[in-house]
Amino acid sequence: MNIENAQKQVDDWIKTHGVRYFNELTNMAQLTEEVGEVARIIARRYGEQSEKESDKNKDLGEELADVLFVVLCLANQTGINLQDAFEKKLDIKTKRDHDRHHNNQKLK
Repeated sequence: MNIENAQKQVDDWIKTHGVRYFNELTNMAQLTEEVGEVARIIARRYGEQSEKESDKNKDLGEELADVLFVVLCLANQTGINLQDAFEKKLDIKTKRDHDRHHNNQKLK
């Protein structure tokens, strides 16, 4: 699946199972909430905080998928083709960061 197809799948899901997209501000708040859930799992599972018993069964993949779903919603409702935007960004990062990362002593 490419990003363009994922955007279409989300749009089809909204049209079939949802009433409509939440407005952009609501989706931005929802995105923040979902990113917070990812951060909680990462901080407790891979960071220095202890993991609470209630967090041990949380599925990081599912939480990351929640983030992706809301990002795709925001792209759809604001007319962004994320496939094009991602490819453009990857090209920019490749040109800008190739030597920078290879020359970074902290990464060796």
